[in-house]
Amino acid sequence: MAIKTAGIRSSKSSELKIENQSSIALPKDAEANIRKIVSSLPIEHMSGLEKIRLVDFISDPRLKSAGVAAKGALPGLYHPKMQGKAAWLEVSMGALLQPTEPFAKRWMAKTSFKSNLAGLVFSLVGQHYYLTFRHSVKKQNLEPQIRQYAEKNLRVWSEKQAETSRRAKLFKPLRPYMERWAKWLNKKAANAQKKA
Repeated sequence: MAIKTAGIRSSKSSELKIENQSSIALPKDAEANIRKIVSSLPIEHMSGLEKIRLVDFISDPRLKSAGVAAKGALPGLYHPKMQGKAAWLEVSMGALLQPTEPFAKRWMAKTSFKSNLAGLVFSLVGQHYYLTFRHSVKKQNLEPQIRQYAEKNLRVWSEKQAETSRRAKLFKPLRPYMERWAKWLNKKAANAQKKA
């Protein structure tokens, strides 16, 4: 007798809960944007994640011994699965929106909020994916792998966001030249750093 459940998805909801514990006023549709960002990732990469908690500033007792510079310096933190509790993500709205800074910095933070949030969520999910499912990656190789994962997903997400924008249509033909120029500048900076 064949198994009837083969290929059928489980009825368990794989959607992440979003807990807003932040007293900082969020930009319009912030939670909807988080859902769109998370929906652009493969479901398998988020298996085992329970929630995303939005807080004013991250205050974790482990950070005191780690030597984080100042309050609000850490934009996000991944909490791995521990003692029966599922893994979850903590995102600092104070670090992303910078409510204590002067007007110009607050305005810049608010205008780049969506892309900064996407990059942060991709990075935290990348940490979860590589620490939970990719056991073949050595500890010293984790950071570059996570950075590459976040950059790849951010590039795909931003291209999807820019499909309808005029700015993207205008700059798309120039993109290869700009990437080549950026690569040249990075190479030049690396050479200058080696000489110094």
